[in-house]
Amino acid sequence: MNDFHPGRRRLLKMFGLGATATTAAILQADPVLAATLGYDERTGVSPTTYRPPEGLAKNTAAKQTALDWISANGSTITRLSDDVWQHAELSLREWRSSLAHAKLLEDNGFTVEWGSAGFPTAFVATYGTQGPILGFNAEYDALPGLSQKKGVGSHDPLVYNYDAYGPTYGAGHGDAHNCLGAGGTAAAIAVARAISANGLKATVKLFGSAGEEQLVGKAYAVKEGVYDGLDAFLDWHPFNITVPFWNTTSALVSATFTFLGASGHGGTPLGNKSGLDGALLMATMSEYLREKNVAPSGRFHYAVINGGGAPNVTPDMASIWFFVREGSPARARVLYDKIVECAEAAARASQTRLVHKFHSATWNLLANKAGAELLNDNMQQIGAPSFTGADHALARSIQKSLGRPETGMPTELTPLSPPAAAYTGGLATDTADISWQAPTAVLLSAAYPAGIPNHNWGVTATAATNIGHQALLSATRYLAASAVDLIMQPDRLDAMRQEFEDRTKGLVWASMIPDGNQPPLYEPPAEFLKATGQSWPPKGVTWPVPPVVAAEQLGTTGPNLAPVT
Repeated sequence: MNDFHPGRRRLLKMFGLGATATTAAILQADPVLAATLGYDERTGVSPTTYRPPEGLAKNTAAKQTALDWISANGSTITRLSDDVWQHAELSLREWRSSLAHAKLLEDNGFTVEWGSAGFPTAFVATYGTQGPILGFNAEYDALPGLSQKKGVGSHDPLVYNYDAYGPTYGAGHGDAHNCLGAGGTAAAIAVARAISANGLKATVKLFGSAGEEQLVGKAYAVKEGVYDGLDAFLDWHPFNITVPFWNTTSALVSATFTFLGASGHGGTPLGNKSGLDGALLMATMSEYLREKNVAPSGRFHYAVINGGGAPNVTPDMASIWFFVREGSPARARVLYDKIVECAEAAARASQTRLVHKFHSATWNLLANKAGAELLNDNMQQIGAPSFTGADHALARSIQKSLGRPETGMPTELTPLSPPAAAYTGGLATDTADISWQAPTAVLLSAAYPAGIPNHNWGVTATAATNIGHQALLSATRYLAASAVDLIMQPDRLDAMRQEFEDRTKGLVWASMIPDGNQPPLYEPPAEFLKATGQSWPPKGVTWPVPPVVAAEQLGTTGPNLAPVT
């Protein structure tokens, strides 16, 4: 998903190795990143000569059953997506959205168990008890500030919160997780129908995942063993092209740093201790890391969460939330440790007390060539999402508003190609931790215009229109067809498993989340707990969470000086 792909020489430089270093040296320098990128080079895959195999996907009665169910239930699938788009619920508070997915699954014969790893809006829906176990993914959280009216090509928030001093926008599905969840859920149901109608032996599990935008739900669930026992995991994500994803992602660490001081009048600041000073000093210090301490694969970015309410009150508390990304867990930890040092120095400089809260962390994605090739063959047979003239017109208007070439929606599949020899950083997903437990195949489907980034209002604008509908229905077909192939062709599943074992040989996955770390949680409404049969708090959770309170003394105002005469 990056336009800039440096070659082997730069990859070796990033590892601190010489130009003659072997793949074995790369593997020794960073075994995790080498398992994702170095593996393909080591097995002779070349981006210049690679041609995807054909004939992997087979037309069978079971596959046709799955595809027919999708065609017959298109309105039900897109209605689920549109309902979730309308709810626009933030991470870890997806009360109505998770219930909507679970109800459709239960209506189609799945049993649902709520509260995976202690997250109220997470669940596991299961169909069947025999044969290989195939997992699917549903996410349904929105993003803050990305509200936008559907089908409108200029920025026009659906929810605008007036405030004379600082207006805000409401939440919106600027990553199109409404489409993602509906597509994964529908694919699981379609495969279940194929199993039932054709006497197949297989088990389908749909994992409803909480808080993906904060990379929380799956990271803790994998650590708790929720995803254990899978033979394969199939996933997709809305994007601006349609292609199997045969690449890695960033490992990521999420943490907040709260600075506690002593409040006072902004007009008489002597002796006040500003939490905001601590947060801003930390941000400034961290910026100085970028030139000499951050590799091309590294990223960090932040948001000030509570920076004070008015200029005439020195805020005694302010928090800054960091995401730290790198190409592997080891590299992410190194960069994260440098960020922590900035926080500690900022607290000393601002004379505030630092409260450091680790939230979550996830590995980089372990792709699977065999899975990507099976997806690709099914995608070639089924075809690209089909968009209308009105769809292209909407896409071009969004592109014009955001200063991008007015090309409309992509009309063809993007060719499958191997990842570049180097990783230059980018997106992260908590699906990554699953990919180190079971062979994982991921695809992208065009749900918003070319050239538009995700986490943008332009994505929200299309996610509940025919553009989003066509993307999710196509993704549903691709996933379901590939899953049926895995059931009907054990050699395809064996190929994914063998590659997974080869890539991970000598590696032991270990969660980046410290033992005993309590995840970020919100207390559910009583009606949600009743509807899902859960109690609060979950086992092992301290509730209410101990408050973070500034109890610092005011600082010195300096010596009393004699008046100047």
